[in-house]
Amino acid sequence: MYNLVMKDLKLGVNPWFFVLPLIMGGLMLIPGWIYFLVPLYFCFITVPNMFGGFKSQNDLMFSTIMPVTKKDIVKSRITVIVILELVHLLIAMIFSIFTFRLYPHLTYFFYAPYLGFWGLCFIMLAIFNIVFISMHYKTAYKYGAATTASTMAAVLFAGVAQWAGIQSPWVNDIFYGSGTDNIALQLSILMVGLVIFIAFTLIAYRIAVKKFQRVEIL
Repeated sequence: MYNLVMKDLKLGVNPWFFVLPLIMGGLMLIPGWIYFLVPLYFCFITVPNMFGGFKSQNDLMFSTIMPVTKKDIVKSRITVIVILELVHLLIAMIFSIFTFRLYPHLTYFFYAPYLGFWGLCFIMLAIFNIVFISMHYKTAYKYGAATTASTMAAVLFAGVAQWAGIQSPWVNDIFYGSGTDNIALQLSILMVGLVIFIAFTLIAYRIAVKKFQRVEIL
């Protein structure tokens, strides 16, 4: 499985997608921007282009003729997705530290990048993963519909979450008011988001393995 992951990282994934998180992370420095868009660019740009590359390289056929199981093929591909997602989030988090230092008195209309916000981002990517991975491995080849549906689901979550932050006094207090100074609360939201991210990705993995076992590779 390790060799499959390294194959994807070295041969299958364009080096540009390791640079992209740095560029997208820089968008965190825009004062008062819609910071949900930063991890969403992974869904908008990285996934469709990366899987388009896999398809054009006939990677699926190449992988199946290797002495590996279908389970390992799924596991390695999901591992690559998760690695890139974590790189996007980690770099964006680092940039957000500078955001607070550059604009210490900024009034935010959209979510500020506190720890709780990153918990919401983990949930957003968890939703993306479970939709995309589950749909894609119905064929393990077609990715268009899966990308569209999963991206729409992630955007919908971001929209609803942002709407709740503006309209709900309780949510607003957590992400805009006194809750932003409660480190324990913010860290708890981050941890809950991370747990949901892990759980949804594992569920997606199990669904994908079951579906991929039924796929006939010609």
